[in-house]
Order: sequence, then structure tokens, then C-alpha cells
Amino acid sequence: MQHILESLNPQQRAAVEQVDGPILILAGAGSGKTTTVTSRLAYLIDEVGIPPAQTLTLTFTNKAAKEMRERALGMIKRASYPPLLCTFHKFGLLFLKFHIHLLGRQNNFVVIDSDDKKRIVKKINADLPTALIASEISRYKNSLMTPEEAYAQAQQPNYKQIAKIYEEYQTYLVENNLVDFDDLLSLTYTLLHTHPDLAEQTSYKYRYIMIDEYQDTNELQLRLLQKLCMTHNNLCVVGDDDQSIYGWRGAHIRNILEFDQDFPGVRMVKLEHNYRSTEEILKVANALIEHNRSRHGKTLIATKGSGKEVVTLSSEDENEEARKIAAQIKSLITSGISASEIAVLYRINALSRSLEEGLARAGIAYKLVGGLRFYDRAEIKDLICYLRVVTNVHDNFSLKRIINKPKRGLGKATIDKLELLSIEKGRSMFELIDTMESAALEEIVKKKNAATLKQFAQELRSLQSLSQERTYDFIDALEERFELRSIYEGTPDAYERISNIDEFYGLFRDFIIQNPQATLDEFLNELTLQSEQDEVEGESIYIMSIHAAKGLEFAHLFTIGLEEGFLPLIGDGSDIEEERRLGYVAFTRAKETLTLSHVNSRYYKGRRTELQKSRFFNEAGLAEGSLRIEKNTAFKKGDLVRHKIFGPGRVVGVSKAGREFMLSINFGGSKRDILASFVEKL
Repeated sequence: MQHILESLNPQQRAAVEQVDGPILILAGAGSGKTTTVTSRLAYLIDEVGIPPAQTLTLTFTNKAAKEMRERALGMIKRASYPPLLCTFHKFGLLFLKFHIHLLGRQNNFVVIDSDDKKRIVKKINADLPTALIASEISRYKNSLMTPEEAYAQAQQPNYKQIAKIYEEYQTYLVENNLVDFDDLLSLTYTLLHTHPDLAEQTSYKYRYIMIDEYQDTNELQLRLLQKLCMTHNNLCVVGDDDQSIYGWRGAHIRNILEFDQDFPGVRMVKLEHNYRSTEEILKVANALIEHNRSRHGKTLIATKGSGKEVVTLSSEDENEEARKIAAQIKSLITSGISASEIAVLYRINALSRSLEEGLARAGIAYKLVGGLRFYDRAEIKDLICYLRVVTNVHDNFSLKRIINKPKRGLGKATIDKLELLSIEKGRSMFELIDTMESAALEEIVKKKNAATLKQFAQELRSLQSLSQERTYDFIDALEERFELRSIYEGTPDAYERISNIDEFYGLFRDFIIQNPQATLDEFLNELTLQSEQDEVEGESIYIMSIHAAKGLEFAHLFTIGLEEGFLPLIGDGSDIEEERRLGYVAFTRAKETLTLSHVNSRYYKGRRTELQKSRFFNEAGLAEGSLRIEKNTAFKKGDLVRHKIFGPGRVVGVSKAGREFMLSINFGGSKRDILASFVEKL
């Protein structure tokens, strides 16, 4: 153990040797977080003598739990049995196996996955988007909201309906002895909340608790931890407020920013020595994140020393951008760099389209992490099928895919009947719909469905005529008639899906501008050539979203799409501080070289648009802007301050007021807004 302690830097060692009370380890990117957590667990067991069964270490992914378990067990010498180190949800599963009977349920329950959940939801209601219903049910459960409470708070008819579906869904789960992923935590909390004796017993059992990636915890996880710590305050949380990028899925950055309010008497240790990146890379990352106000504040220090300057790549459009990046990657690989040490990141998945095509043209093999290739995405396949049916109405395969997209009330039975008749008659499904008299069609399908199918065929015929007359206008007419973007409105991944559709629309318009005489067939042939990438021998580089890159590192990193509207996203419920944290996460994935790319124009909401360079270049000190970039105020949420009249208080909010900063301060229960220049930090 002494050898392990001596290998740590002073801050890591201080975190490891702090045994009792709440502790916040603020672990910057590449600062040896896993080493610190596993060393602390080994220290508690081998040096302090804490029984392994009294420790509980929770993280978010099975991969992280496996790595930490292996490293911790490699350090621990005196334990006769391993400590419990697992994900939050695995802990919930183990807990429910022992105690779910207290809720009147059997412990031989089956845990269903997200696909099972969607199938059950769809069986209950096929009208509303299944993804939206599943997401809302998850939100309700993580807010500990019953179906009755969800119904009472619903403002719109759709959400009233979702609350009713939630009620039926819950009944189905209970009757069939099923639990979903969210139940693993919500039912665990319910048991601890409704059985104080069990909560006390469990808290006594786990006297030393450690939580990894604390910035990603939500409200339910915080409340669960408060129950587990009810008999002690020995909670060690590890995380980085500057890498909190999951607000969209319920993570609460306030959990890490206000940890001292939830667990008084906190000791904070900052891990600022970075073992990953060069000074030049950390300089731009530190400069960027300094502009965020909601943060504890830390500065990463490079232990690797100096390296190459961060490169800014400017291109006219996304095709030139892809060519330049492909050329640079080819040069790196030719020089002997392993392809697996190279990655390209982007903020939204729609940007992968031009990148994929550019890499394919250059013969560079790539692996797309955490997502589908552009032309494999469901919404893009739907669009391509619409185009195929317009060019060939007898294409049964494509017609079947789109006949009920968007929903037209056509069930599987109706579609199966049409397909069967199509095979019997030796005629295409479209031909049957288009040529049969309405009365004859009504003998096969319901009257309402017959009318819907006739209307659908008529719309396709008019599009067919338009595609032969004015090809450029075709894509606008397609969206106007079928409103394909509306399929995804209100769903959890609406922004990504609609961005992909817009990218496709823009691609179509650009092709027609460049090839004015081209037909729809020629466009489809071009797509086939682009989407059928030839197999390329050798290793692959990686391309992925910034979210998918969290926790990874690469020697040579490119980040594309640094324009206003892409990184950062603007509007659509975006949070500029979370966007800045995404930029910071992207920059700090790089070990040796970092290239940041922007273009003058790309498709934005389906149209080629002139774009403004991202503000992040200015904020990171990589460009001179005409506007003065305001530096972060010296004050942040949670700071203790003193006012000459009102005395001491705590900052609860920071906002801009002209050239000054306005602080919302709680003076012993009385909240006042005071300009920053009128107070001093305690």
C-alpha cells in the first residue's frame, strides 16, 4: 500500500487518505480519477481496516465498473472477499431481489430492456409516438411521480393520454411480475422511504460509499444516496462539473455544484494535474471553460509538457472540410501513426454524412462509434424509400416501409392483406390501390383505410409528375404533402432526427443545383454509390459524437462543425454552458494534436446557409473577435460573500448586467440582487 501511496501526487494522496465525512474529489479530465478511486478503496480496506462488506462503490456503466473492480482487486491484499463495486442499477437489482416482497411483489421478477418496454407501450397505444411515451414514463419514474400525479400535472391532452398509458403500463408490469430499468432505482428508493427501519439497516451496512461520475447523477440518485447515508456522512463523490454533458437526459449539475448543501462539512480536493494532453491543448481547454459561471473552478496543468500548437482549419463548405481532414489523416497514417489513434468528433450526428463520404472517397476505413452510418438511419431509409416509390411505384419493398409513415391508421393486418393480394394477382401493391374501384378495395380493407390508401396513391402520382417536371421543387413538395419531419416532433431524439432529414433535403437540393438536368433516378444512383462504401483494408480511424467520446482519448483529434448553431447549438432548449462543457470535453480528448474545423456554409435546417464561426474560437483564445468576450466573473454559485451593510451571504445565482455581473445572494433567508463590485468573497 505504501508503494501505491507514493505513486500518487499530493492531491490524489490527500483524497485517498481522507477517510471520514463527505468528500468531493473534483477530478479534471485526464487527472487519474480511476487510480484515485481504486486506491482509496484499497486504502480503506488494507490500511484502515474497513471490512469490504461495509463499502459500496457505484458508477454508471458496466465497463467502468469492470475496470475499477479489476484495478481495485489488484491492489487489495487483505480482503477475504471482494467489496461491492457495481453500477447504480445493478445495486438496485440486488437490493430488490432481497426486499421487493415488502411491496407485495415476488423476487423472481424479470427485468425488461428498452425494446421490451417499447413493445408493451405500443401494444397499449399505437397512435402516439412510442419513443415519446417511453421517455415520459422514464421521466415520471425518475421524478418518483405516480400515474395519478402525472395525470394531475399534465397540461395538454396528449400528456393526459400519456399519463393514462403510464397507468396501464404499470399495471401490466405488476401483473406480469416485470420491472423496467427505471424501477431498479425508483422501487429501491420507495422501499427505503416507506420502510425507515430497512433504510437504517442498509445505511449501517454500507458505512463507506463512493460514487463515480457524480456530475451525471439525477434527482432520484441523490435522494437514494441521502437514504443510504442517513446513519453516517461517509460519502466520497468523484466527478467533474466541467464535464457535465447529460442535462438532456436528466443529469443534475446542481448535485455536484451544491454537494456541500446536501452533505454539510464537505472537504474538496481538486485533481488538476493532467496526464493526457500537452500544454497547448490544455491552454485552449482552460480558456474556453473559464467562461462558464456555474462551476467550482479549476485549471488543468499539463504534466506532459509542450507540444504542437492547436490548429484551426477553415473551409468553404463541408465537402472541402471532409477533403482536407481526409488528406491530413492520410498523411498521419502514412507517417506511421496507427489509425486507431485518430478520431473525428462532431456535436450532432447529421454532420457525419459529408465526413463519411469524404473518408470513403479517400479510401480511409472508419468505425462509427455509438451510432449508425448516415444512410443506415431509419429516417434516411424512409426518405430514400419515398424517392424509390416515386421513381418506381411497383417497388413493394419500399412501399411497405413507408405506407404507414407518418401514421395513417393502417395496421399490420391491412398491409399484409394487400401484400397477399398483390402476390396472388401478380400486380404491385400500388397498382392494386391505384386501379381498384373504391368499393372493391373496401371489400379487402376497412372503408376508412380504403379512402386513406386512395389518397396516398394520389399524392404519390402527383409527386411523380412533379419529379419529371421540376426536380428541384420535388423535395419541398414531398415534405409539404407528407410532413415527414413531424413524425419525430416531441420525441426524445427529435433534434437529431430532424437534423438528419434536413441534411438529406439539403443534399438533394445541392445535387440538383450542381446537376440541373438530373433526374430522381440519377440522384438515387449517386446515393447508392456513396452509401455502399467499399471495404478498405487495414485499421480504422474513429468518428463519433462528442457525447460518445466521453471517457475516451486519442493521440490525434479533429473536431468539426465549430459554427454558431452547431457547436454551440443555439435555441431548441440548448444551454450555452452545457454547450461549452461539450467543447471542453472534445478538446480534452486529444493527447498530442488537436485540429478544430469550421466552414463558411453548410446545410442548416435543410438549406445551404452562410454560417458564423463558433464563439468558442474567441473564448479559447484561438481567434480575435470584433466583440469583446467577457471573462468569467470572479464569483460563482455557492460562494460565500460579504456586503458592508447586509453582512455575509451565499451566492445563489449569477447573471450579466451590462458590463457588470449581478449576483443573487441569500443573506440569512433574505434574497437580494447585488452588483458584484459591491461585495467581497469570504
